Amino acid sequence: MSAPAVSPDALAERLLARDATLWPDGSEAPHRLGWLDIASRLLAACAEVSDWVSSLSYERVVLLGMGGSSLGPEVLRAALQSDRLIVCDTTDPKTVAGIPTDGSFFLLSSKSGGTLEPRALFSHFWSRVPDGARWAAVCDPGTKPIELASSHAFARVFENDPNIGGRYSVLSWFGLVPAALLGLDPAELCRRARTVDVGEAVRLGVGWAEAQQAGRDKLTILLGDGPFRAFGLWAEQLVAESLGKQGTGIVPVPTTEVEAGDDREPVAVHVDDVYDLAVEFLRWEIATATAGSILGVDAFDQPDVEAAKVATAKALEHLPLPSNLPAGVDLAPPDGLLPWLETHMRPGDYVALQAYVPYGQDAALEGLRRRVRDALGGVAVTAGYGPRFLHSTGQLHKGGPDSCVAVQIVPDAPTAEVPVPDHAYDFGTLIAAQALGDLHALRAVGRRVVRVVVDRGDLTGRG
Repeated sequence: MSAPAVSPDALAERLLARDATLWPDGSEAPHRLGWLDIASRLLAACAEVSDWVSSLSYERVVLLGMGGSSLGPEVLRAALQSDRLIVCDTTDPKTVAGIPTDGSFFLLSSKSGGTLEPRALFSHFWSRVPDGARWAAVCDPGTKPIELASSHAFARVFENDPNIGGRYSVLSWFGLVPAALLGLDPAELCRRARTVDVGEAVRLGVGWAEAQQAGRDKLTILLGDGPFRAFGLWAEQLVAESLGKQGTGIVPVPTTEVEAGDDREPVAVHVDDVYDLAVEFLRWEIATATAGSILGVDAFDQPDVEAAKVATAKALEHLPLPSNLPAGVDLAPPDGLLPWLETHMRPGDYVALQAYVPYGQDAALEGLRRRVRDALGGVAVTAGYGPRFLHSTGQLHKGGPDSCVAVQIVPDAPTAEVPVPDHAYDFGTLIAAQALGDLHALRAVGRRVVRVVVDRGDLTGRG
């Protein structure tokens, strides 16, 4: 049930006052609103961070993280078109094996340190670069990364405000430290964020919620086909994971072209320079939290993300992985995908392409997204790399409305042989278990799912 109608000005006032009653009883809001003024609180400390960065010697920084700790930094990296930062938020063995270690400084970025992927990535890269002087961490106080940093003599640890959830953390140390390591001025990012028009951002979120209630639940995010296009990666996590739960939600569809449809609500993103991204970050955070309030959902939890994690852990306890698919999951050759979708789609549905393949195939994946969209008469189609999307749109896929038709794309064999030190499995087994775990989680909530197997995860020519 939606919240009672209230004026945007009143909403803005309550939001700035950190009124946790804007969201349902029992929400995580009472300890998740630190993002509202984090830019102001960290501004004075940014100069010292920049000084620390200037004291380092490195060719590149490799960030090990997932979800909220990785997508914001990736947006900043892409905006600069820089090779000074490599964001490693995958368990695909070919991608992991291709990350250079000579001359690299490593940033372990994890709110709790308990997430499977950063743990495995740390084990792998520490075995190759066991020198604490070339490592730093960003995390919450009292968490596993602090123990690791102490026992491995890391060069630096940045303890973040624990009252900030991952997807709202880009203007905290989780985004500002990578920004400084990229050569940006984190203080300027904070100053730009402070210029946000809160009332305007609240009205934006009100508009999204009202559109959703009117049946326009596909938020078409119009992005320029340039360096700021990666903003869509961050925005879709924020919107999908914050609002996709309890059988409702808003489906974000990042695109560079207008996509018409009765279920679409367009929103355009305009950024003049990299520092203006800070304005958009906070504007979208405010809008998303506002939309959650109106839709009556907790904008700060992610209850259905855990399901895939549990299923993955269960699969890894019983190796080797089973060759049979979960009941209700169809297996289709690539040429048979479109007929399968035409048979299983219903009005108002969207297709989620979930590609557990090596990074670097963005053009092919986008080509496939457009091909499916056009073949199905313009329906909304999203696309993402696995397991990255599990910490992003995965919440919406399982917790949102039953309008998700999932297409899981997997390689027919591991893309490389890469061990995970001190674990009973390698990265090829790990990513296969994550794909299998999500299949079980999707079927457990009745989603329609088809699996497509491609040669060594190569999407070339399939767009």
